[in-house]
Amino acid sequence: MNRTTTLLISPALAVAVLDQLTKYMVVQGLKLHSSVELIQGFLNLVHVRNRGIAFGMFHGLSSGTISYILAAVSILAIIVISCFAVKHSNGSRIMTAALSLIVGGAAGNLIDRLRIGEVIDFIDVYIGTYHWPAFNVADSAITMGTFLFIAGHLFNKNRA
Repeated sequence: MNRTTTLLISPALAVAVLDQLTKYMVVQGLKLHSSVELIQGFLNLVHVRNRGIAFGMFHGLSSGTISYILAAVSILAIIVISCFAVKHSNGSRIMTAALSLIVGGAAGNLIDRLRIGEVIDFIDVYIGTYHWPAFNVADSAITMGTFLFIAGHLFNKNRA
């Protein structure tokens, strides 16, 4: 296994494991649709389920078929991103880390889709009555990885 592959797999695996561990703790500690205030006026721990994609998009599509479609898309994304990282990261630790976060997040949510047909979300950030859609560790990793990938791409482009 080459260095790029190791740098891709290790963080991705850590993200997926952390994601599943936190979801397990939420399921064990909170009833579905319940909430615990962590930081008044800003952050709640909740237990909700999402059949859609990131941040609740397409949640209303309740067909079991959509779960299989989203699982297939996740598997394809993991394969494509992993292959891209191995072939095109050019030894850039930033780009490899970014892609690893995305792969790990996709894997974490994929496990939920395959296991229970929907994704467990538990982080509720809000100000006043405005709530960001609930999310989880996997969603956070995908978001951070995407921003890191864009920043790494812009940084490498500006250096050239």
